[in-house]
Parts: sequence; structure tokens; C-alpha cells
Amino acid sequence: MEFLVVSVLNGAIYGMLLFMVSAGLTLIFGMMGVLNFAHASFYMLGAYIAYTLSALGHFWLGLLLAPVLVGLLGVLVERFLLRRVHAFGHAHELLLTFGLAFIFEELVKLFYGNFPVDYRMPEALRFTAFTVFGTDYPFYRLFIGGTAIAMFALLYLLLSRTRVGLVVRAAERLPQTAEALGHNVPLVFMGVFGTGAALAGLAGGVAGAFFPTSPNMALELGVIVFVVVVVGGLGSLEGSLLASLMIGLFSSFAVGLDWSLAGALDAVGLGGWAREMGGLMTTTLSSIAGSVPFLLMLVVLLLRPAGLMGERS
Repeated sequence: MEFLVVSVLNGAIYGMLLFMVSAGLTLIFGMMGVLNFAHASFYMLGAYIAYTLSALGHFWLGLLLAPVLVGLLGVLVERFLLRRVHAFGHAHELLLTFGLAFIFEELVKLFYGNFPVDYRMPEALRFTAFTVFGTDYPFYRLFIGGTAIAMFALLYLLLSRTRVGLVVRAAERLPQTAEALGHNVPLVFMGVFGTGAALAGLAGGVAGAFFPTSPNMALELGVIVFVVVVVGGLGSLEGSLLASLMIGLFSSFAVGLDWSLAGALDAVGLGGWAREMGGLMTTTLSSIAGSVPFLLMLVVLLLRPAGLMGERS
């Protein structure tokens, strides 16, 4: 019972972290059609900006300024780089953002070194929220989850209940009509890209104090974020939330389970034969937990190529 409860909690919090990072990527692709390979780098930059201010004794100021500064960087990237290659198609956008990811990573290594930094949460947030079957559960994990839920609620309300959301959706679906009505479509797209980058920066600032902050954090999470976006459906905010929770929960349970095909075949008396075969038969689920998101993506794409909540073409 303890394993079940703790795995659900850890999986849900990890899933909400994935959503915090993938929300900006989903927003950018859904509104602009740009798959931003440098998106996880904005997450990394947010963590390092927050760390820098935290080291000066301003943790909460770091959480506030990290998304602002990363969002401004995203605005500059869209205005002076992406806009110049947008007319040439997706290949040029992918190559540009792929190169930016390497540049950001090397800049971080240049200024902070090629090793994790000591970015920690303040003592005011370092306490136990509750105890589950003798296991203390840290409050900061709940803080990460609560921040993600607030982010989803604000984004959903902004896009579906405000004039800003109406203009953004109009610029996405009918850009020429929106421009004819007096809206500056390039400015809208620049704002969308900056907002997406700011969301990734906020995720980095919040999560970096709990998970390791290092130059490799963008690479470690970047691939999983793209899996989230594909599984949820390209451009679907609700789909990203659902996919994030599924991947988080499946990964959390997989890490703690030592199931294998040989163990399953014990029920029919073939376990000994399976162990003699070795290889895949004796491979435990916990040893391949890192492959679970990709297996889920494979299954979803086979059954529903548009993703869980993506629009069918």
C-alpha cells in the first residue's frame, strides 16, 4: 500500500513537472506550427537564472525574474532569428533551434562549469507536508504540482475566456483575416513564443531547486517533453496535461517494479525455462523504466496517430 500511494504521488508530481515544461512547447507549436528544439534549453536557463539570484539571497525574486528574463530572450529569438527563416519551412526552423540548444548549453558550461550547481530551496519550504506509512513526503514536491496546476488553469482561461486568447486563436487559424481586422499577427506570434519560453523558464526556476540543476538537464528532459507533446496531440494543451500525467505515473510505477516475463510465466510453470533463455525473458521492468515513455508513444501512435487529444487531419 505504501508503494502504491508514494508511486502515485511521485508520478503525479513528475507528470506535472513534465507538463510545466511541455505547456510552452505545445503553445508554440499549436499557435505557430514551430517545433522548438531549444525549448528545454529555456527550461535550463530559467533554472540557472533562479539559482544565480538565489545564491544572492533572493529565491523568490529568482522565481519571479527567471520567466521574465527567459521570456524576453524568447522574444528576441523569435524576432531576430526565427522570423527570418520561418518562410523557408520547418527544416530551417529545426536546424536553427537545434543549433541554439547547443549554444545555450555551451554558454552555461562556460559561465557555471560542466557540473551541477548547488541550487536549493529555502529553509522556509524545506519541511514535511505529511507522512505516508512512515515515509515523510516533502512539501516542495506539492509546491511544484500546485504551480503546474495554477499554470494550466491560467493558460486555459487566457486562451478560452479572454479577448487575448480570441486574437491568438484567430491569428493561428486565419492569419490573413486577423491582419485585415487590424491585428498585428507577427507581434502576436512573437508574444506567443515569448510566453512559451517564459513558461519553460518558470518550470526551470521551480524545479531546479529540487531536481539537479546542471548543463545536462535540458538534454535529459528535452526528449521526454517532445514525447509528451506527441502523445498528447500536437497543439493540445489538455492533451499535454493528460500525456504528462500518464508518462509520470507509468514511469514512477515502472521504476519500483521488478516484474519480468520469466516471473509472469511462473504461473504456468514455464518460469524455469524462461530464465534459462535469459535476455528479454529475465529483463525486469525497473531496468527499462527509461523506455516506458517511448513505448507509450509507440502504442498511442499506432492506435491514434494524431495523439490522445490531437485533431485528425
